[in-house]
Amino acid sequence: MNRIKGQLALITGASAGIGRACAQRLAAEGVHLALWARRGDRLGELAAELTRAHGVRVTTASVDVRNRAAVEKAATALLKDGVPDILLNIAGLAAGFARTQDADPDDWDRMIDTNVKGLLYVTRAILPSMIARNSGHIVNLGSLAGHQPYPMGNVYNASKAAVKALTDAINMDLLGTRIRLASVDPGHVETEFAVVRFAGDAARAKKVYEGFVPLTPDDVADVIAYILNQPENVNILDVVMMSTAQRSVHHVHRETK
Repeated sequence: MNRIKGQLALITGASAGIGRACAQRLAAEGVHLALWARRGDRLGELAAELTRAHGVRVTTASVDVRNRAAVEKAATALLKDGVPDILLNIAGLAAGFARTQDADPDDWDRMIDTNVKGLLYVTRAILPSMIARNSGHIVNLGSLAGHQPYPMGNVYNASKAAVKALTDAINMDLLGTRIRLASVDPGHVETEFAVVRFAGDAARAKKVYEGFVPLTPDDVADVIAYILNQPENVNILDVVMMSTAQRSVHHVHRETK
């Protein structure tokens, strides 16, 4: 059953990967979209594609979620035209892959500012209006790394553990309202994620997914759409998902050639 047709969804990190897949999936279900990302040119192309294919309204804004002033400005403009029914906090990244004693603190700042503070900035900008209307659904993109840390992923692990903790804590803050909040925490998903982590080294990134079939962005978007389509009395708090070839952050079955 499609319970979200005609609603408005704000999606951060919408220019690529899971954010883009979510935009495509929700547009196909008749959801109007507000798309935010740093790469405005990509957003414009995506908006035209979705409007043409599905007849939904799509607005875009070039927003870096690390910039609180930019988030607040974009949110103010968006809220003038209506309160989003759905907020998907998808923007996030990993930067670097090193032991704590060897890591670049600039990478730490980038991850914490995006994955934790950026999520908070966007949520803080939108949530009061949802509460005033007493309706809304938020989905945060977490990670299996937030449940099971792995070596040399120190600060990325911590940032995604923070997403899990924030999702749990904000759910308690929302007790007594009709606002619902979920976290979706995937294992390996083949996107630009590894390329970004390895500073553009595509060959190294490709090795992350060698020998097994990882999740796709569409797989994650399917789960998010399932959560959003639940009846109003159902609040799914957390979904951990992995490909069949992966059973923990440390266990991936890779086929040898």
